[in-house]
Amino acid sequence: MWQLIKNYFYHLPEAVLARYFFRSPARRLKIIGVTGTSGKTTTAHLIYHVLLKNGFKVALISTIAAKIGDEELDTGLHVTNPAPFPLQKLLKKVAQANYEYVVLEVTSHGLDQFRVWGIKFAYGVITNITHEHLDYHRNMLRYRRAKFRLLKQSRIAVLNRHDASSPVAQSRLKYPPLIFDQDTVKVLPKTLPGDFNKANVAAATAVALDLKLTLDKINGALASFPGIPGRMEIVLKKPFTIVVDFAHKPDALEKALVSLRAMTKPDKKVIAVFGSAGERDSLKRPIMGSIAGRLADITVLTAEDPRSESAENIIAQIAAGWDKQEKPTTYRLYQEPDRQTAINLAIKLAETGDCVGFLGKSHEKSMCFGKIEYPWDEFKAVKKALKLRSRQ
Repeated sequence: MWQLIKNYFYHLPEAVLARYFFRSPARRLKIIGVTGTSGKTTTAHLIYHVLLKNGFKVALISTIAAKIGDEELDTGLHVTNPAPFPLQKLLKKVAQANYEYVVLEVTSHGLDQFRVWGIKFAYGVITNITHEHLDYHRNMLRYRRAKFRLLKQSRIAVLNRHDASSPVAQSRLKYPPLIFDQDTVKVLPKTLPGDFNKANVAAATAVALDLKLTLDKINGALASFPGIPGRMEIVLKKPFTIVVDFAHKPDALEKALVSLRAMTKPDKKVIAVFGSAGERDSLKRPIMGSIAGRLADITVLTAEDPRSESAENIIAQIAAGWDKQEKPTTYRLYQEPDRQTAINLAIKLAETGDCVGFLGKSHEKSMCFGKIEYPWDEFKAVKKALKLRSRQ
């Protein structure tokens, strides 16, 4: 109830003020909104890249950054969907630069808190809806309802044929949606390993086709996709493989580990290093532990923005799911709250041909303990661990 009151008496007035303060810049733009539990950042970047390579005047606002021409702007710490004032300011900047399209990554929090209030989307893309943010939404019904708000604000809905939420969404639409099907994707860009990326490519393709691009032009652009920092990014290939990914929720973790397993020979090990954020959905923690217990030979649990919670307690909750999972007796679990030490350990344990995944922090440049954001760079931490191993 308190959140509902705050949304309508604080967030909504803020959104109204922001829109009128910046004179409704979205009215001059065709905005493609992308939401979903996982895959939304990749899908947003794919749509942006395909349109850009085919001559569209297009900008991007995503978890990674805002891109307006050659300019790249930070959207803030732990932010996917900017608050109304910074969002409207970015949209005004895009409109004043005479861009026609914007690809905007949208979150369930952003939709529920009216951050995109007043924006009429040309397309509303939902990649999927699975378990996440139940600390905020309380249950899957409310979470799904928040995601569906994007469709109410969109001229055209773009839905995943293989996602369980799509039939429900279709039943609420007054117009036929675009349906994308990952089974139609035969070739992935080299920078997007993992079959789960087929759905993201299919979503981007559906939007591009509707914008009258030919399949040849779309595939030509996809072939040059540069990848996304910290999204299944391979940072070392030999003597063992190291991958950095943002997977921080059950669905994303499972997809990442399945992909790591596919990259690893049957007689070699998958090593997973991850944690779970404090003051966020605690119900997902044992679920993530169970997933790791099923898919990783070695699991190293560590800190990931514990905030006011104890990193040790969060790790114990994840470990409870790992302990309950039936698994080979060779599988091992380590609990190391210090993330640098955990990374050092994983790299020390890795042998030739193994695959090590560092999951959950990815592109983020800080880690939150209490209320303080301390500098953190996952890539630098991995390099430090590799140097340490080389000296041993």
